[in-house]
Amino acid sequence: MERTFVMLKPGVLPRRIAGDILTRFERKGLKIIALKLLKMDRNMVETHYAEHKGKDFYEKLVDYTLSGPVIAMILEGNEAVTTVRRMTGPTNLPEMAAGTIRGDYAAQTRLNIVHASDSPASATRETALFFTESEIVDWEDGNSRWF
Repeated sequence: MERTFVMLKPGVLPRRIAGDILTRFERKGLKIIALKLLKMDRNMVETHYAEHKGKDFYEKLVDYTLSGPVIAMILEGNEAVTTVRRMTGPTNLPEMAAGTIRGDYAAQTRLNIVHASDSPASATRETALFFTESEIVDWEDGNSRWF
């Protein structure tokens, strides 16, 4: 089974849509193996988004991520990275299709409410930034044989 990292950004909690988004992942057959609510500090945000440093949207992205709590999670399932990326949809507002998480809930390109790892390597790196091994719960899903 593959693992991926997902972060619901600060715009999610005030709108009371976190449960809706989590339900989408669960209904797709993805298993939540780690979950936490946290307020990131600047160092953590800059480390997480290091690949975007120097881009025109970087400071706004950092400020937005610092503006409130985030929900970080690790999801597990068959082709989890690809599955979650399809579910979240593209990051650019004109391309955000209805039926995707961003298409249904995002109002702006950079305030797109969700971050999802773009590769297994990114998932490993991002998971290590947010979770210790002891925070990851590998539980037996009795229904997994049916998905």
